[in-house]
This record gives sequence, structure tokens and C-alpha cells, in this order.
Amino acid sequence: MIEPGNSTTSTSTTTGTGPLTVGVEEEFLLVDTRTLRVVPAAPLVLDTAAGLPHELHPEGTRYQVEISTPVAHSAVTLRAELAALRRTLARAARAHGCRLLAAPSPVVALEGPLHLTDDEPRQREQHRRFGALTDTLVSCGRHVHIGTLDVDTAVAVSNRVRPWLPTLIALAANSPFWGGRDTGHASWRAMAWAGWPSAGLPPHFTSTAHFRRSVQNLLGSGAALDTKMVYWDLRPSGHWPTLEIRAPDMSPDIDTAVLQAELARALVAKALQEISEHRPEPAIRDDVLRLARWRAAHDGLEGFGLDPYTGAELPAAGLAEALLDHVAADLAVAGDLDHAAKTMAGLLRDGSGAHRQRAAYARRQDLNDVLRHLADQTENF
Repeated sequence: MIEPGNSTTSTSTTTGTGPLTVGVEEEFLLVDTRTLRVVPAAPLVLDTAAGLPHELHPEGTRYQVEISTPVAHSAVTLRAELAALRRTLARAARAHGCRLLAAPSPVVALEGPLHLTDDEPRQREQHRRFGALTDTLVSCGRHVHIGTLDVDTAVAVSNRVRPWLPTLIALAANSPFWGGRDTGHASWRAMAWAGWPSAGLPPHFTSTAHFRRSVQNLLGSGAALDTKMVYWDLRPSGHWPTLEIRAPDMSPDIDTAVLQAELARALVAKALQEISEHRPEPAIRDDVLRLARWRAAHDGLEGFGLDPYTGAELPAAGLAEALLDHVAADLAVAGDLDHAAKTMAGLLRDGSGAHRQRAAYARRQDLNDVLRHLADQTENF
């Protein structure tokens, strides 16, 4: 079992500028109420939901919409904000014959041409340069921002959070179906998105200068059009003083969203404590971490994962419990331990989102049942 640190030492969820804050971005698909197929209705839905310009946004295609919570200091506040924003967006979608789908993929294949956003010049150039990779833009993730962190601190913290990315992927795994078939993976989104040359695991950074050079290498090599295309699973945000965790799939359950935020904030708090104590970073081999990421995307919570420190095969549930143990003291300081433990216990008992999608499909071998399950769960505020 992995033992990366002493979880019994109480740590602080504060930085030099105050308590760690948390914010979440969630991406949704819009589907026709009757057919449950994705529809390019984002401009209409966002116009109807006008009035929250800083919290509702278009995404990469017209099939998608995004919510961004205000900065929160507590998980209770974060949960209330997520529920309110989902409710607002769901009402606007209904006004145009649509439902929200908190799913990483449309499940079935798209019909007709890809409908991009109004940012046509950039989108055309992206499609020209990256071809079929742009098909994966019709996918939805959840991005968790932890702040306030300056760039130097965010870079240092990212190295210590990085080993836990596979476990966060397994906990959120919710995309077994893609293009009308079972992919054999619990999170096919994690695999498809990693096809972008600017995506996947971030490098281990030796310094802030190394981080900046890595970004410039992406731009200079043509792997990214601009800094918005730095798609790493974990990165210092290009727009906010935060560390942004981008690895998790989107899922319908709000408590799972809050769990991801709680764990992310606790991991950052743990890393800050280790840095303040001048504790050395754990030795992680990049090849082992890449394999751990794939195994998490393949098995989800229901199979096995790889210990990122040793490469040993371990039950994925055990790795999830090890993560909870690793940050238990930090969760307790933030007042999040009870909720995080209860939510994780429910996931381990009832299965990941991917497991529940497959269960919905197994009843009649009908992907419409999967879509209906996702839509109903998304509206369970």
C-alpha cells in the first residue's frame, strides 16, 4: 500500500494570503428532450440564462455549456452554488426543448457536421492543424481550481499533487461509452483527451522557469495554438492565481463534484505543509505514472490500479482509501472529512459513474437507457 506521507499530522488549509479557496468549472452537453441526442443549442440556452455572465459560458462546441462557481471558502457553499447554477441552466435548457447531460461524451455518435462555437477563426485553425482530434472537443470534464497561489507556489505544489492524478481519474470515471459502443475503459475521455499533444500528465517541473519553457515548447512546436490549449491534467491556471486540476470526468452527482474539490484542496494543503517543512518530493518515475494513469482510466474504481510510487498492482478501491488517509488531517481542518468519507464510501459501495452507466445498459442493451439515466441523474439537484 502506498505510504507517501504521515496522515496523522494536522495541517493547515491556509497560505500566506489566507485560507485556500476552491472553485469548480463543470461542462455539460445539451440533448434533445425527446431523442436525447446532442443538439447545437448552446447559444439559445445561454441567451435565455443571461444575467449570470461570469458564471455561464459557451464551451468548445455549440453542443456544450459551462458553469463556473464563484470562489468558495467552504464545501457547503460550493455545493449550494453548483446546485443553483445547474438549476438555472437546466431551466434555460428546458425552455428550448433540451436537457442537461452531465456526461463526458455524447454516448452515441454525432449526426452531421461538427458545430463549433462562434470563435470561428480560432476553431478553423484548430481543426486545420489537428484534424480528427477536434472530434474529441465534444467531451466534458470538471476543472477544480485551488487558490490563492502564485505561479512559483503552484508549480511546486503541482509536483506533489501529480502522483494522485490517476486516483482522481478513477474516482471520477464516467465515460465507458463513446460513439455508440463500450470502449472497454471506465474513462475513455481521459484516453481520448490525452491524444492532444498538449494534454495528459504534466511534466515534473524543476523550477518555474522550467514550467514556462515547457509551455513555450508547446507553442513553438505547434502542439498548441495558444496558452488556452495547455490541456495538461494539472496546471497553474493561465487566468487565475490557482492550481487547476483538469483530469476528472464530468459526472451527474453533485456530491462527487464536491468530493473532487475537497480532495484537491486537501492535496494542495498537504503539499504546502510539506514544502514549508522542506520535506523532499517523493521519487516518481514518469513511465510508472503514465501506466498508472492508463490503468485508472481503464479500470476505474471497479478493478485495479498501479501504485505510482512502486508500480505495484493494487485494488483501485484501496488506492482511493489511501488517498483519503493521506489527506484526512487536512480534510478535517477544512471541515470536509465527514462529507468526503461518506461520499467516497458511497462510490466504493455503489460503483463509479462508469459502472452505473454499464448497469443501466445491461438491463435492455439499449444506449437510450444510459442517456436517460444520465439526464435524470443530472437533474437530481
